[in-house]
Amino acid sequence: MLTIDRLTVEHLGHGCVTDNPNPRFSYTLNGAADDVVRDVTLTVGEWTVHPDTSIATPYDGPALTPFTTYPVTLAVTDAQGVTVTATTSFETGRLGEPWVGTWITDGDYQFTEKKVSPKPMSFRRTVTLAAGKTVARARLFATAMGVYEFALDGRKVGDRYFAPGFTSYKTNLQYQTYDVTDQLTNDGANSDANDDATGTHTLIATVAGGWAVGSFVFTRVNRVTADRQALLAELRIDYTDGTSETIGTDADWDVTMDGPFTMADLYDGETYDATRAFGPDGNAGGAHWRKASIERPKTTPKHIEADYGAPVREHETFAPISCKRRADGEIIYDFGQNFAGVVRLDIANAAAGQTITVRHAEILNPDGTLNTTFLRTAKATATYTCVAGNQSYAPRFTYMGFRYIAVRGIEPKQLTVTGVALYSELTRTGDFACSDERLNQLQSNIVWGAKSNLFDIPTDCPQRDERMGWTGDIAVFAPTACYDFDMGRFLDKWLRDVKAEQLPTGGLPNTVPVQGYGFPATMPEMAIAWWGDAVVLVPWAEYQARGDASVLERMYEPMKRYVNACRFWAGLFGFGKHRYIWWMPTPFQFGDWIAPDVPKMQQWQARGKWTGTASLNNTARTLARVARVLGHDDDAREYDALADRVADAYVSVFTDGDGRLNDEFQTAYVLPLHLGMFPDAATRTKAVNNLAALVERNDYRIGTGFPGTPYILFALADNGRPDVAFRMLTNERCPSWLYEVKMGATTIWERWDGLDEHGECPIGDDGTDLMISYNHYASGAVGAFLYQRIAGIEPIEAGYRRFRVRPLVGGGLTWANGHVDTPYGRVGSAWSITGDRFDVTVDVPFGTTCALTMPDGTTHELTAGTHTATCTL
Repeated sequence: MLTIDRLTVEHLGHGCVTDNPNPRFSYTLNGAADDVVRDVTLTVGEWTVHPDTSIATPYDGPALTPFTTYPVTLAVTDAQGVTVTATTSFETGRLGEPWVGTWITDGDYQFTEKKVSPKPMSFRRTVTLAAGKTVARARLFATAMGVYEFALDGRKVGDRYFAPGFTSYKTNLQYQTYDVTDQLTNDGANSDANDDATGTHTLIATVAGGWAVGSFVFTRVNRVTADRQALLAELRIDYTDGTSETIGTDADWDVTMDGPFTMADLYDGETYDATRAFGPDGNAGGAHWRKASIERPKTTPKHIEADYGAPVREHETFAPISCKRRADGEIIYDFGQNFAGVVRLDIANAAAGQTITVRHAEILNPDGTLNTTFLRTAKATATYTCVAGNQSYAPRFTYMGFRYIAVRGIEPKQLTVTGVALYSELTRTGDFACSDERLNQLQSNIVWGAKSNLFDIPTDCPQRDERMGWTGDIAVFAPTACYDFDMGRFLDKWLRDVKAEQLPTGGLPNTVPVQGYGFPATMPEMAIAWWGDAVVLVPWAEYQARGDASVLERMYEPMKRYVNACRFWAGLFGFGKHRYIWWMPTPFQFGDWIAPDVPKMQQWQARGKWTGTASLNNTARTLARVARVLGHDDDAREYDALADRVADAYVSVFTDGDGRLNDEFQTAYVLPLHLGMFPDAATRTKAVNNLAALVERNDYRIGTGFPGTPYILFALADNGRPDVAFRMLTNERCPSWLYEVKMGATTIWERWDGLDEHGECPIGDDGTDLMISYNHYASGAVGAFLYQRIAGIEPIEAGYRRFRVRPLVGGGLTWANGHVDTPYGRVGSAWSITGDRFDVTVDVPFGTTCALTMPDGTTHELTAGTHTATCTL
C-alpha cells in the first residue's frame, strides 16, 4: 500500500514562512514495486494541481496574500482507487508589504573604534493589548543591522542564534517571523510574564555588531554595512473579533547602552554582567533608558525577505571527558570533540560580583596550557560576572571553535560545564560505516568538520580571526556535503549572495559575502580558478543530489558569465593552443593550495597554470551539462567544444603526448585523469600508472592541494589502480587522512602536517601568517569516495530517480554500508565478505530504479524494495 512519507514547502516539513510568490512543494512516497500511482492531487488553499513530479512543484495559483496561513493537502490514489493524504501548511510573510516600523538606533552612540565590535545596544517597548479582546494570532517580524535577540516579558523569543543571518547586506537581508501568540495574554495567566489585567507586556531586543557592524575578516575591519547597530521590527496582533493592530519600531521605543552584554564580538567573545541583567520589564539592572532615534543605515538592502536560509540553532551537547586544575589555578576541560559553539556554565553558590573567565582553543601546548597562537588576533574568551546564588550562563552573540577550555575565577566543585554545538539547521541525509574503525573516525571527522563550518554560510574555520565564506572550500566539498545533509535551503541562500557579489566582468570574490575583504573585490576584472568555480560546481552538486533544476535556472547566467570570464583571461595573451592555457600569474591564482609536497605558498601558487587550465575544462564541461538540462542545446555544444579544446591544450602543452607530464606532481595528473582530459584509453593508462608511480615513491602519501585532493582516489580507482587508491586512503603516515586520525583528530585539519608525531605544530614561515586550523572541511571532500565507491551509491539521474550501486572492494575491508536519503526515499547499500563470498543488500525507494553492479561484473536492474545479491570474488 502506498504511503506518503514526507510533504514539504520550500524544503521544510513545518514552520515555513515565505515571501516566495511561487513556493515549491515536494513529497516522498513509499510503496512496493508493483504499486501504481493513478493520480496525485496537490491542493494549496483554493488552487489544485496534478503534479507530474514529486520534486519542487511551484505554486502557480492566484496571487498569495501577505500574513496568511495556507493549508496544503496532498492526495495520492493507487490503481485500486485507494487514496492516502498528507497535510501541512505554510504562512506568507510580508510579500513586499511596506513596513509600519522604521529603523531605530541610539543616536547618541558614536562608534569610532577600529578593529573591535560595538557595544551591544538594547531596545524596549511596552505593549498594551486592547481591553476586552482576545488574541487570535500574534507575529513578531524583526531584522537588524547587526545580530539581534528578542525577549518578551523576560523570556527569549525563538530558538535561533545570530539572526538575521549573514548575507550580502547591500543586496539581501532576511527578516524573521516569530509566533508569539502563546506569550501574549490579556488575563495575567502567565505567571512568568509581566502582564496584568490590562494585558501589558514588555519587548526587549538586544542588538550586537555581528557581521554588519562588528569586526570581521582577519584585518578586523568594522562598520562595513552600518556605522552602528539598528533595529527594524513589527509586532502584528490579530484579535478574534477580526480587528488587528501593528506596533512597529519608531521613536516611541526606548534604547540603552547599559545592558548586561558589555562586549560581543565574533572573534573576541562575549562579556556579560549578570548584575546588570534586565528584569521582565527592563527596569532592573540600573539601565538608563532614553528614546530611540530614527536611523538611516548607510547601506540599504535591495531586498528584505522572510527567512529563506537554514538558521543556526543548538544541537549536540558535550560533557567534559577530563578536568585538570593547573598550579596557577586555571582549570582545563577537554570535551573530547572539536566543534563550533559555546560553553554553558551552571554555577552554584556564586558570590555577587564574582567574575568567571573562559578561554577556548582547539589544541593544547606540550605543557598542558591552551594553544591560542593559531587563533591569531581572536581572543575567543567569555567573561561572566555573577549575581549571588545559583545561575546559568552561555554566550548568545559569539561562538568559538574549540575542544578545550580554560576557566578561572571559580572552584571546580561550584561549576558544571557543557559544550553546546551550534550550526545551521540541516537534516542529516547520509551516513557511512565500514569494518575499519579508522575510516569510521574519518567519516565522523568529515561530518563534524562540516557541522562546524556550515554556519549560516559555508565558512573556512570556526576558531581564528577568519570564519569567512571562502568559495574554494565549498566548491570542492559540496558533493560530500550533499551526501551528508539536505543542503537545499542552506545553499540556496548562499548562492543568492554569490549571484549578488559577482563582479561586472563575471569574476567572483574569493569570499562570499565579501563583507570587508578587499581582494579581489577591488580588482573587478579577475576570475580565480577553483575558488570562483563555486558558482558552477555548487549548484551542480545540489542539483545532482536533489533533482531540482530551479537552482540551475537561477544560476545559469552567473555560470555563463564566470566561464566566459575564465575563457577571456586564458586567451588574452596566448596564441594557438596556448589560448586555452590559463597561465595567469601567481598573485591571482591559488594554484595547488596547501599541497604538502612543496613547503611554500609561492610554490602552491606557481602551479596555477595547471590547476587553472583544468578548472576551465571542468567548469566549461559542467556548464555544458547544465545547458543540456535546461534545453539550451546551442550553449551545450559551445561549452563542450570549449572543454574539448582546453583538454587538448592541456595534453599538448603540459605532457609529452603519451601520458607523461613534463613537470610531474600529483595534482597535475589527478585533474586530467578525473576530468577525462586524456584523449584515449591507452594514454589514460600510461598517465594513471605515472601517477601511481609518483604516489608509490611518496610512500602512498597524499601530495595534492585543494584542487586535486577531492579527486585523487577517483582518478586512481576509476582508471584501473584501485590498489593504489586504497593504500593511500588507509595510509597512516603524514600526510594522509588517517595520519590525522592516528594523531587524535576529531575534525578535518586545514593542513596535513598540522601536528607532528610529538603533538607539536611544525609550520614555519611559509607565507601564510601561521595559517593552521584543526577544523577545516575542504580535504574532507574524500567523503564522496566513501559513499560513491566503497558503498557504491551514485546517482545516474539527478535526484536518484535512477541510480547505481557499484561497491568497490579493497583496503582489507570486510564490510561496508551507507545510505542516502534522496527525494524519493532512502537508498541503502550494505555489503560483506565472508571468505570469497560477497553479499550485498540494496534498498531501492519507490519510484526509482537501481543498476547494481557486483564486483565480478554481473549486473542487476532493481526496482522498489529491498534486494540481496551474491557473487564469488
